[in-house]
Amino acid sequence: MTTIKDIAKKAGVSVTTVSRVINNYTDVSEKTKEKVISIMKAENYQPSAVARSLSTNKSYSVGVFFTDHLNTGLRHPFFREVIYGLEKTFSENGYDLIFFAHAKWGSSYSYTEKCKNRHVDGTVLMGMPRTDPNLDNLINSNIPTTFVDLDIVGKNASYVISDNVQGASIAVEYFHQLGHKRIGMIMGQSITRPAQDRLIGFQKSIRKVGLEYRSDWIIDGEFSEEGGYESMKGILALDRKPTGIFCQSDEMAIGAMRAIEEAGYKVPDDFSIIGFDDIEISRYVRPTLTTVQQDKFSLGQKAAELLLQMINSPEMNHSPIFLPTKLVVRESCKALDG
Repeated sequence: MTTIKDIAKKAGVSVTTVSRVINNYTDVSEKTKEKVISIMKAENYQPSAVARSLSTNKSYSVGVFFTDHLNTGLRHPFFREVIYGLEKTFSENGYDLIFFAHAKWGSSYSYTEKCKNRHVDGTVLMGMPRTDPNLDNLINSNIPTTFVDLDIVGKNASYVISDNVQGASIAVEYFHQLGHKRIGMIMGQSITRPAQDRLIGFQKSIRKVGLEYRSDWIIDGEFSEEGGYESMKGILALDRKPTGIFCQSDEMAIGAMRAIEEAGYKVPDDFSIIGFDDIEISRYVRPTLTTVQQDKFSLGQKAAELLLQMINSPEMNHSPIFLPTKLVVRESCKALDG
């Protein structure tokens, strides 16, 4: 079996130099680095993870906590693409992911203790409510932490999130371009930052285009198909109904479309619908769903890059990252005559 001494001998350098190449030190010339890496590849040499950890005081592993109120786990239509962005970016930088078990499987749960027990270099959290009592201990610890879709900052914590205000605004503006003057919204849990920001963007844009804002056209629901279905039934019960309905998630929009169909109406002939997220199924429902697209892969990618910066350069300022959204036009909206 090839050893680090064999690599050093073939490259004509010291074992220390090979070790510094393996651990990505910057004080090795590019020429030497390329030569050592070339020989390592030719010899199919894989550095010992344990030795690497001992020499750098790093485990080269990152913990991932993921939960959602519907308990869909890694099947979640939104977060699974975020997780792919995480996995690819960490892998390219020599890190492995450890997915921690969901809190619901155990009576005693501590994010901080799980990270310490597994010796991870940092952690990414997604899907948990900001009211989770276990979060305070984590964000006040020395463990580098990145949140996705959750606006929490601390001495070693920051977050990545889509520009939800902008996303809601472009939905309203598109309805207005199509001639809709009565625009309503089905919103998710109002305690979350994405829901609040989408409400703010909706309200700002309604005022900007000079349309009527009515609180009875804003219906609270869950970020789920069933939540959209029940909320849409509430809108259908109104005497004066909006013609354009912005749903704060694609799953909610799909549920709303089902309620519309069951009531004997059609999308987009009677109601135009816009979702949010651009999950995969939005391309296959009928009619296909117009939606505000979040770059889910980039959310994961940027969260990984942000955490790597925290791990490798803790002295830097790690500001939150906001990613733009864009409208994907499909078949669920219709222009109104006049």
